[in-house]
Amino acid sequence: MDLNADLGESFGSWNMGDDAAMFRLVTSANVACGFHAGDPVTMLDSCRAAFELDVTVGAHVGYRDLAGFGRRSLDMSFDELFGDVLYQLGALDGVAHAVGASVDYVKPHGALYNRLVHDAEQASAVVAAIQAYDPGLPILGLPGSQLLIQAKEAGHPVFVEAIVDRAYKADGTLVPRSEAGAVLHDVDSIVERAVRLATKGEVVAVDGTVVQVRPDSLCIHGDTPGAVEMAAGVRAGLEAAGVQLESFA
Repeated sequence: MDLNADLGESFGSWNMGDDAAMFRLVTSANVACGFHAGDPVTMLDSCRAAFELDVTVGAHVGYRDLAGFGRRSLDMSFDELFGDVLYQLGALDGVAHAVGASVDYVKPHGALYNRLVHDAEQASAVVAAIQAYDPGLPILGLPGSQLLIQAKEAGHPVFVEAIVDRAYKADGTLVPRSEAGAVLHDVDSIVERAVRLATKGEVVAVDGTVVQVRPDSLCIHGDTPGAVEMAAGVRAGLEAAGVQLESFA
């Protein structure tokens, strides 16, 4: 099982999360590409850390929305979104290449991630950009999403993730952050959820429904308060359950 986290989200003098600790706990890092968060120095530091610790780098592409941390959905034309995704891939891959690392998969961020579950037009723009940049680049996302459906049709390797610190609805989508209880904080329950996902491929939704997920990767948000404690607990819990941790990409 892969364990991923959204990292490299600091910007200038503003720090987000404890990347130094998180890089030592995960097997894959979704590194911000400068649009929703991150900057060239942060990308450089993130790629160096990933290379030194043998952590796989993924491009965490998002809407051009630094002020909203990429969590506001934007209406964009095909070419606008195509260009923005292509720009982000090139930027992070160039930085990674300079320090001996590489971008080995793509995962959308925030509002873009959620929109690509149902928005076929935006999904087509994102997939087309990834296809134009590297036809064989793996894509990580929510099961059943338009993103993964179209990526698979285009010939990309696709991988499913489950997010252990977010609440789920009965249809397998995430409870919006605007709703109470959308973000989970209790470490013990998060660890229990992660182990159940890894060993049984299922998660309990907010209404009690058992949702089948079968993830290739488990995600912990690096910006969630207590993220390091959560990640350490999840890693220890998975290892205690006999789950081998390795990158999917």
